[in-house]
Amino acid sequence: MKLNWRKMRALVPTYVVWTIATLVTLLPIWWMIVVSARSRVELFDRPDFIIRSFYVQNYTNVIEDASYREYMLNSIIIATSNALLVTVLALTATYALSRYKLVGSDNIFFWTITNRMAPPAVFLLPLFLLYTRVFAIGDWRMFDTHIGLILLYCVFNLPFAIWLMKGVMDSIPPELDEAAMIDGAGTVGVILRVIVPLAAPTMAVTAILSWVFAWNEYLFAATLTSFNARTITTGLAEFVTVTGTNWGEMAAVATLTLIPSVIIVALAQRYIVVGLTFGAVKD
Repeated sequence: MKLNWRKMRALVPTYVVWTIATLVTLLPIWWMIVVSARSRVELFDRPDFIIRSFYVQNYTNVIEDASYREYMLNSIIIATSNALLVTVLALTATYALSRYKLVGSDNIFFWTITNRMAPPAVFLLPLFLLYTRVFAIGDWRMFDTHIGLILLYCVFNLPFAIWLMKGVMDSIPPELDEAAMIDGAGTVGVILRVIVPLAAPTMAVTAILSWVFAWNEYLFAATLTSFNARTITTGLAEFVTVTGTNWGEMAAVATLTLIPSVIIVALAQRYIVVGLTFGAVKD
């Protein structure tokens, strides 16, 4: 097999650019790991990118802290529940928009997307008042609850999920629905037996991205929680005190926070590639 040296030379600039872009992207992550592996003295004594020894106490201090274990559990509950809820709602919403000729369905779809375009900071004050005063039954408030953050994240993740799944839903022939209905399936049966198997890759991408968005969110979690529903990302702010910043333990928490996202994306990588391209080209 002969090598096409001319073609390989033409690809060299592309590989160089992508290599540089990858290194620039991974450099902050590597520096975070380096900081988490050093004590306070080592951190300010050797400001380089080499790990000569690993200061495990930064991680053990965080793991042994019951508060941060609670924050991690809260993040898992909120992100997972939000991802499942958003995926189910996006599936049913896109099915309705694609199959039923609703009046102004195109306008409904566009209006849904515009909700994702607004800056999140705009909603902070109204949501704070709603969660502390309006959404209240006796002594119970939506403020600092799991369900409060789960529903709130749906407001911002659902428009993106609908946009993501609209293409794949339009690419599934309606004739398949009719064939299933002739065989006796109802609307729920059509969705479960026809739509879900065909749209599974895109549903997986929708769930993964919704999970990552909810897992990484900081602004609303910091404003609308105090302790009971506080997430791991908001716990990072507790290392900044009036006496200084504990950079080592902060970096350790950030590293631990990054691990679940990396694992989930790595395991579902093949679904991401298929899901983002499925339904992109239509006849």
